[in-house]
Amino acid sequence: MEPSIARFDTRLPKEQKEFFEYAANLGGYRTLTEFVIVSVQSKADEIIEKHRSIVSSKRDQEIFFDAIMTPPTPSEKLASAAKKYNKLVKQK
Repeated sequence: MEPSIARFDTRLPKEQKEFFEYAANLGGYRTLTEFVIVSVQSKADEIIEKHRSIVSSKRDQEIFFDAIMTPPTPSEKLASAAKKYNKLVKQK
């Protein structure tokens, strides 16, 4: 299945277009369009990744804070191990 294609048009000063074309040529891009698409994709990826890491960081902070403030009750095995450890520590 062929992807749908959308058009993106923009107007910019002639000097800016020539500047971009020069950069595209120096960068080895075949066309100005290729240069613009690659550049915009790269910047979009960078912005989205930064946003995702901030959101993940906030979510991780909430999960960590919740775990500290409302810890789960220990299982029977953990409670038994703690009792055994406390007995050993008291004997020394």
